[in-house]
Amino acid sequence: MTAPGEGPSSAAPGGARSAPVARVLVRALARRPWLWPDAAMEAVRLAPPGWWRRWPPLPLPDEALWRFRMETAYGGRGDQVPDGHDVVRFIGWCRDMGRWRSR
Repeated sequence: MTAPGEGPSSAAPGGARSAPVARVLVRALARRPWLWPDAAMEAVRLAPPGWWRRWPPLPLPDEALWRFRMETAYGGRGDQVPDGHDVVRFIGWCRDMGRWRSR
């Protein structure tokens, strides 16, 4: 069980486009510049095809995909905000898998 204020929160429905999600992502990655290229790559991988044709032209994941990912990670209805530590671990894992695949 996590203490209040720790772990995923269901206080911010709205998926990947919500301000609380953006704050978590920025805080989690701001002091880890070595993960920035991998985070950008994962953003593009999660974005729907043709994301650059929609306003704003940002590689944001499709709302249904985001809800599915949050539901499978944290349970509930998929409206949770990811934990910063989980974000760092996920991006680090993606980085490691990329290195492993390129061997």
